Amino acid sequence: MKQAVIDLGTNTFHLMITKAGQTLFRESRPAKIGKSGINQGFITDEAIERAVAVLRYFRTVIDQHQIPVDQVVAIGTSAIRNAGNQAEFIERIRQETGLIIRSISGDEEAGYIYAGVRAAGTLDDQMALVVDIGGGSVEFILCTQQRIYWKQSFEIGGQRLLERFMETDPISPAAVNRLNRFFQEQLLPLTNAVHQYAPVVLVGSSGSFDTLVDLQFMHEKGYLPDADQTAFELPLSEFQRLYNLLLTRNHAERMQLPGMIELRVDMIVVGVCLIDYVLRAYGIRQIRVSTYSLKEGVLANLLTAKNTSF
Repeated sequence: MKQAVIDLGTNTFHLMITKAGQTLFRESRPAKIGKSGINQGFITDEAIERAVAVLRYFRTVIDQHQIPVDQVVAIGTSAIRNAGNQAEFIERIRQETGLIIRSISGDEEAGYIYAGVRAAGTLDDQMALVVDIGGGSVEFILCTQQRIYWKQSFEIGGQRLLERFMETDPISPAAVNRLNRFFQEQLLPLTNAVHQYAPVVLVGSSGSFDTLVDLQFMHEKGYLPDADQTAFELPLSEFQRLYNLLLTRNHAERMQLPGMIELRVDMIVVGVCLIDYVLRAYGIRQIRVSTYSLKEGVLANLLTAKNTSF
């Protein structure tokens, strides 16, 4: 049986269609539902129109694959769960597309991300700190391949940070200092958990990390990574090179970097600031990247549930 999963992220909506564990279709489209309203706790009218347009297209693809709407799992994350007009947004989408959105908690989101990252093959017996930088929230998970030891979602995603801290382009050293102080305050529960569990590897998933791998590949090899590869090593020296590069270039200059995409060109600046803070604050020297995240985790859980129900 075919299964469709939609991840309604704060910046990007993702559609994945699978059958018997094989991916038949996968596409990501910018919806930017967090733009201009995320720090005020609502989804703007313009953002709703963008969301409707993307989801109408996704519904067309789903219909082409002859998947009934009750076989579609549509997951709403940070921008939706924190929106004062969440109910109106969900109802408008239902009326326009027939899709039923389920808004999940940050804790549920972290659980799905863990399932996705584990399915990518990036975890082993070593204690890992999984970091998933979304547009609205960032999920941190302390785990091994076997189990989760601690997880928490923080509402400090890229769109929130961009609108709050990036007043100049390139970002100013003063803004980076303010960001680091903000991270230190906001991430106190994570700091306590890291001291308890002592992770040795950072495993990154979602947009900023995917783009860092693309930038690395284009710089070192001149081509993008194979779409079927789900796990990567990102050397610390390469991260530092990219961090310094991204923080000293403006929008147009970042756009010129081979491997950069328009959707990520601004948010990656605050993204690498967060990654740099985590590496330095917690003394982590190894970075892996998982191309699997929330939607793959949702799918992994669905498959497990179906297998155990027969």
